[in-house]
Amino acid sequence: MRLYKFAFACLLLAANVAVADNDDTIRSAQAVASSWLELADQGKFEDTWLQASSLFQAAISQADWQRSLGAVRTPLKELLSRRLESAQFYETLPGAPDGEYVVLTFNSSFTRKVTAVETVTVMKDEDGSWRVSGYFIK
Repeated sequence: MRLYKFAFACLLLAANVAVADNDDTIRSAQAVASSWLELADQGKFEDTWLQASSLFQAAISQADWQRSLGAVRTPLKELLSRRLESAQFYETLPGAPDGEYVVLTFNSSFTRKVTAVETVTVMKDEDGSWRVSGYFIK
């Protein structure tokens, strides 16, 4: 009976460590996403591409990204508010190689779009740094 209690205690301890690691991962990813979104808010579309993951940069050229993001974000005008709605850790995502990802969803408001949902995917890049690998706004 003591062996079972010990094993159960070890499982609980391991689960708490995993949750703490996951919380740290999500906090790190959220900080990266927030910094990246700030660049987009300032119209620094070139910088968003430069700070994106290698997977992102391989998928779209810098010029095409600047054009695309500019076409979507410029008409919205100034950011009024942004609030994190959810953040979830994944090791697999459709259409992406296996790895470490955090998908963050923000409820945002802009001068010309009162209600928007921004989804930012952050991944652990080849060098171990967290970087944005996807952005979607609706």
